[in-house]
Amino acid sequence: MPYSLLPHNTFGIDATCDEFLEYHSEAECLEIAQRLADGHTPWLPIGAGSNLLFLSRHYGGCVVHNAIKGIECVEEDDEKIVLRVGGGEVWDDVVACCTQRGWHGLENLSLIPGETGAAAVQNIGAYGAEVADHIVKVEGVYICPEVTTAVLNHDECHYGYRQSIFKQELKDVFLVTRVWLRLSKHFTPHLSHKAIAGKLMAMGISPQQATALQMREAIISIRQEKLPDPKQTGNAGSFFMNPVVPTALAGSIMAKYPDMPHYDAGTGEGRPLVKIPAAWLIEQCGWKGKNLGRAGVNPRQPLVLTNLGGASGNDIAALATTLQHDVKEKFGIELHPEVRYIL
Repeated sequence: MPYSLLPHNTFGIDATCDEFLEYHSEAECLEIAQRLADGHTPWLPIGAGSNLLFLSRHYGGCVVHNAIKGIECVEEDDEKIVLRVGGGEVWDDVVACCTQRGWHGLENLSLIPGETGAAAVQNIGAYGAEVADHIVKVEGVYICPEVTTAVLNHDECHYGYRQSIFKQELKDVFLVTRVWLRLSKHFTPHLSHKAIAGKLMAMGISPQQATALQMREAIISIRQEKLPDPKQTGNAGSFFMNPVVPTALAGSIMAKYPDMPHYDAGTGEGRPLVKIPAAWLIEQCGWKGKNLGRAGVNPRQPLVLTNLGGASGNDIAALATTLQHDVKEKFGIELHPEVRYIL
């Protein structure tokens, strides 16, 4: 009998799969890996389904979910602490726990939906911070070329902007079990994103003197003001990655749009690069608050595509394709989905 994936994707797509498998320990993960190793059954690893878009009503294979819990201290001194976190822990619960206990560095990543294992796969980020900044290593199980446990250190994870080895070479051949995080015992507010300082001042707090709990409160408030709750309106958060383009292209756009927001993005292939908010590009194309059938562009944050009720995965994808076309036509910039399409 098909298994419903409605509770396992935040877009609220009423899809099903052949079988749903869940592991609560490394031993159970190894058992599932042995089942999948024959290569005869398609399979899909998921966290909370906050970065997936099911295009078909039925996925003809197994969906595999990490349900390993636990937060344990494995190293500690006067300056730092290293935590070993189960991949099935809800990410924001981990951030809340760490902030309350005086373990710092994750505050800017507050209220990002999903689970810890998926956070390490996606290299989640927000407001000038990325989880990769704190990852020491990732534990997991290879399914091929042979079933075996493994530990990848930070450098082996090949982290980049919303990228990791788990989305590239190890895509669908590696199951994450646990994530090690290094955090500081001394809090310094990370204020590179101007919205944070503005929110803190609106709360009557001097940004440079904000506590970790106040910082978390400000980040949560900003996200709640801008982003719809997936429990109320189906969405996957930011649908597209913010494009990184050569400074020459950014400069040509700024000649017409001098107020275009932009950020230094380092260099690539010897050229200086600039990051441009995808939300701004979409808004300039006139899509903010608009819809295409039952798929919509959020009126507060146009980087978020929403299920207005009864939308299929293909409805959402059709809207995304239209936005990509219009941004390309107007600005010459390719938008790439952060969300993974599942056939």
